[in-house]
Amino acid sequence: MEIRRGGPGDIPAVLAMLDSAVAWLGEQGRTGQWGTEPWSERPSAVEKVTARLTVGETWIAEPDDDGTPAGALTLSSQPQPYVDPVDEPEIYVQLLVTHRAFAGRGVGAALLEHAVSEARRRGVELLRVDCYAGDDGRLVRYYRGQGFEPAHTFTVGEWPGQLLTRRV
Repeated sequence: MEIRRGGPGDIPAVLAMLDSAVAWLGEQGRTGQWGTEPWSERPSAVEKVTARLTVGETWIAEPDDDGTPAGALTLSSQPQPYVDPVDEPEIYVQLLVTHRAFAGRGVGAALLEHAVSEARRRGVELLRVDCYAGDDGRLVRYYRGQGFEPAHTFTVGEWPGQLLTRRV
């Protein structure tokens, strides 16, 4: 798996990843996280992705076989607006998504390990991420399996979230 720096040219690929996740979640009956409408068809969602890939630090995972983008990670030194800042340097995972065509191939884990490597390279000891905490809690369990520990829960509108941390 190659992880390369991403940017605005990856917006269509990242939207395709998010659309595949929405479709898969819908097939599972798990629509609480992102609903049923594809990200690419929601102007506010396209704006959000565009901003993250234009302003933020983006990393794209590509399998060795054909160079097709399989996953995306965006990092920031600031948390999401609905999460309290901390009194130390941090790297905040703003977005992690894998195209469902690459499910089970370790794409998300590779991207999160890249985030850990970036934190170490920068001398930052705290990595944080937040995620959807509703439905069956699978996403929270996924991050726990990647070495993150739950910090606290929160709600944005009706969306239940979990903040998780990992010391590097």
